[in-house]
Amino acid sequence: MLIGIDAHNLEGKRTGVGRYVFNLLKIWSLAHTYHTPEYDKYGQVKFVVYFKNEIPADIPKSDLFKCKLLNVGSTAKFMNWDLARAAKKDKVDILFCPDYRAPLWYSGKTAITLHDISYEVRSDEFNWPSVADRILLKWASKKTARRANIIFAPTEFVKNEIIKYYDVPAEKIIVTPLSIDLALLRPPANINEEVAKVWSKYGIKDKFIFYVGSIFSRRHLPEVVAAFEQLAKENNNYQFLIGGKDYTNDRSMDELIKEMNKKLGREVILRVDFIVDDELKLLYSACAFFIWLSDYEGFGLPPLEAMSLGAPVITTDGSSLREVAGNAALLIRDNLDVKEIYRAMHKLTRDSVLQEELIARGREQSAKFSWKTCAERTLEKLLFI
Repeated sequence: MLIGIDAHNLEGKRTGVGRYVFNLLKIWSLAHTYHTPEYDKYGQVKFVVYFKNEIPADIPKSDLFKCKLLNVGSTAKFMNWDLARAAKKDKVDILFCPDYRAPLWYSGKTAITLHDISYEVRSDEFNWPSVADRILLKWASKKTARRANIIFAPTEFVKNEIIKYYDVPAEKIIVTPLSIDLALLRPPANINEEVAKVWSKYGIKDKFIFYVGSIFSRRHLPEVVAAFEQLAKENNNYQFLIGGKDYTNDRSMDELIKEMNKKLGREVILRVDFIVDDELKLLYSACAFFIWLSDYEGFGLPPLEAMSLGAPVITTDGSSLREVAGNAALLIRDNLDVKEIYRAMHKLTRDSVLQEELIARGREQSAKFSWKTCAERTLEKLLFI
């Protein structure tokens, strides 16, 4: 059986979808080492992996993979035209598209992954490059979801949202929870030296709280900053490091941070656009606690990553985050309530027993999620179509 894979999200700086695809490929590169009834039924599976502009050097090597570079400048053209043409020419048995949409005019079997449908449910808060993008993504995603032979969703929350908004039969949607990249768990060889470099690079002086992820209005960073202001007034040992590109449409985070730092008389809040994985794991491991609030998420990988690396976590009691965090985090009921956020922060900085409890529960909770399980379940369903 031949499975085609849209892998253009592996090119450039990888965010959530790229990490998802990379970890599936790592497991599938060893697909010949495990078997399922469906695998045995169809015989050896092989993959043709399609790229847009480059084939990254770290793609897992395997006799099961054939990587193809289509050399297409436009992502829209790649996804809607060149990918479909290549898959048809290669006579793939099924085309797997992990980035919300399959080619619109492709007539073969397809499987897609819908990581969430925030662009449908919370359209006004989505970062739309243009009006055309807004119309096309919503229309194309719904159309390809209804036409797809199978849909993968990371949580039961997302599955229920797809059923509600897209009117798709429940039996067509398979929940395959994500996991953390194992590379994040490997400590660097010279950890003390690396820690010193990272602290110097980001301007960290002592204790710090941490947030990482794109900055959207639904993630309530202004409320978190307002709560942190009160904490910083009480204890000048703490800083707040924010890692993520700002996509908010109102007042910029940098303006807010500049004003807050001026008010407090020191560099108490720090922000960068992007943090590489080698630095990310050190920051997760060393932060006083990790805070990640959101009104709407399909999965919420950063809180799970933080738990796995021993950080106490504050997150939201809603959408998929309760499903992912379980009882291993302090949960905020109202993301607009600065006082509630402050109380959770204050509690964590003062209660060492609670800190240790959350660290232990977080490691247990994160261990329930496995890329191997996700990849094997995904492959079984692809083979079964």
